[in-house]
Amino acid sequence: MFTKNKIKDSNSKFQNIFFGICLFLIGISSNAQCAMCRAALAGDSNVKKAEAVNDGIVFLMVIPYLLVAIIGFLIYKMYRSKTKKAE
Repeated sequence: MFTKNKIKDSNSKFQNIFFGICLFLIGISSNAQCAMCRAALAGDSNVKKAEAVNDGIVFLMVIPYLLVAIIGFLIYKMYRSKTKKAE
């Protein structure tokens, strides 16, 4: 039903997508803030608080990426098990 070329093509597509997601996750850095946060944390005395807010933003951004990656991996495993059964 499936030829080896199709399976290799799907593997390379998955690897490309996975590599792209990894590139996005490696470069996460949050230097911008909303206007209210910027006004509240402006000044030299709030450097530690500003760094903590930036770290919190990064952590909040990571969760959706992880969820999408986990769901994508589960879909890949389901697809992979169906192709093994078809052989």
